[in-house]
Amino acid sequence: MDIRPGDILEMKKKHPCGSDRWRVTRVGMDFKLVCMGCGREIMVPRSSAEKSMKKLIREEC
Repeated sequence: MDIRPGDILEMKKKHPCGSDRWRVTRVGMDFKLVCMGCGREIMVPRSSAEKSMKKLIREEC
């Protein structure tokens, strides 16, 4: 799957803050994601992020 920095991932489960959208800031073997609700930053393995993703929202420049 083609995921780039700046894209927004909508996940199947919600974060404890109530948001289900995450902005991608780094890609590679791991994704660095920032919660759109509270600003929390996490590192997630690519395989688990792609598995728990519901929708990809592409940010157009």
